[in-house]
Amino acid sequence: MFFSRSDPSHKILMVCMGNVCRSPMAQCVARHLAKQAGLAGTILVDSAGTHAGRGGAPIDPRAVTVLSQRGYPVGKGRARQIGDKDFDKFDMILAMDQANMIDLRQLCPGEHTYKLRLLLEFAPAAGTMEIPDPYYGSVAGFERVLDLCEAGVRGLVAHCLAMPK
Repeated sequence: MFFSRSDPSHKILMVCMGNVCRSPMAQCVARHLAKQAGLAGTILVDSAGTHAGRGGAPIDPRAVTVLSQRGYPVGKGRARQIGDKDFDKFDMILAMDQANMIDLRQLCPGEHTYKLRLLLEFAPAAGTMEIPDPYYGSVAGFERVLDLCEAGVRGLVAHCLAMPK
């Protein structure tokens, strides 16, 4: 998590499958871009996985490499599985792809389904709605994921800036 925990205006959860690649990458990008936009203290971002069977696993080293190469500070976060309390706590739960969204819809209590969205809904110019899972690929796949995370988070930050506090 980042920024102040004292009543942030926007509480956002990034979700992928294992919480070792895409969602922690999106979380790192969100930390950095939100801080640059002057949103420090107003946004809380966390990440989780729908199937984080390797709970406690560190972020994938390839993700750390591409994030570091572009100047994003990488925390020491550990993978965790989304839990029931997350649906109460977060205002927006952003899936990386449709498979994650299907899983989230099955897990999410009905009164919170309005919180579920795809991250790339905030980046219509990206030409895709899904951030592909790079886990079984090369570093180039992680670079593509970072490009898409940056596009989605830029749109998300603009959305948060436009929202009333």
